[in-house]
Amino acid sequence: MLVLIGGLALLNAALLVAGPRAPVVGRKPTARVGLVFDVGGRGDKSFNDLAWAGLERARRELGVLVQAIEPGEGGDRESGIRLLAAQGFDLVVGVGFIFSDDMFEIAREYPKTHFACVDYARFDANGFVAPPPNMVALKFREEEGCFLVGALAALSSRSGVLGFVGGMDIPHIHKFEAGYTAGARHVRPEVRVIAAYAGVTGEAFKNPSKGKELALAQIRQGADVLFHASGSTGLGVFEAVRATGRLAIGVDADQADEAPGRVLTSMLKRVDVSVFETARAVVEGRFSGGVRSFGLAEDGLGYVDDARNQALIPAHARERVEELRRRVIAGEIRVPTERGR
Repeated sequence: MLVLIGGLALLNAALLVAGPRAPVVGRKPTARVGLVFDVGGRGDKSFNDLAWAGLERARRELGVLVQAIEPGEGGDRESGIRLLAAQGFDLVVGVGFIFSDDMFEIAREYPKTHFACVDYARFDANGFVAPPPNMVALKFREEEGCFLVGALAALSSRSGVLGFVGGMDIPHIHKFEAGYTAGARHVRPEVRVIAAYAGVTGEAFKNPSKGKELALAQIRQGADVLFHASGSTGLGVFEAVRATGRLAIGVDADQADEAPGRVLTSMLKRVDVSVFETARAVVEGRFSGGVRSFGLAEDGLGYVDDARNQALIPAHARERVEELRRRVIAGEIRVPTERGR
């Protein structure tokens, strides 16, 4: 027991552990939910912040106690997951595919704890490896949402040249590029899409200066609408469009505030909804492991169309994109997940 306590103390010292946030006053916690952030951490105004928003909603509406861990520079994500599991949390959430292997192994070590991995992606020589029974894989068909914003970009572009800035050069981010390119070419076959990636490690998701460099290079080649799928690296893309008067498309959350008047739309990936619904399943005693997939049909994806960007979206473009949404949901259009398809 002393060894375990000492080990947990060392893990706490090695990780950035936020103090637990209690549920609303006057309520006994219905469950304890812990979350470990992905690369870029809290404050990325995208993927991580959405996951935290889902937990904060669970705290307010469901009465759960929540706690977050942010691995330090080069920190050990496995340690964060293990710490929460060892402390007896009812649900442990890992944000990002990078957690897949570690969460798979730790979930098997703690069969009475519930686990959830956003963008779970574990593979072996035989292909996809299903999560253990006490773990749910929260997956998104991002290519569907990207298809819509790609079409919108092409219909809004004057130059006929679009840009795409990806974070880490991996198949998961290739889905964003594939959907974006397919949507653009579906409505405007002659459109040109220039794609570039910030790197091949997790650091590619938190390098705004690289994002700006890649965006400016694409703008010099004629791109007038640029979509990013790169975490906080995308903040550099917004800086580039502010400086040049081009348009950007945000990702995951509504990122209009990053370049007021210059954000055509944002591709919404409702990570907050998936995290909240998983916490609710635990509270209500109906958690089940396996894979949950979110796409346009499940309202897990979408794009921003509100008062702040209404003037930027031509009426004919809005009508066409809504038609495409209906056709994707109906299965009339199959959106590719791989580049060049």
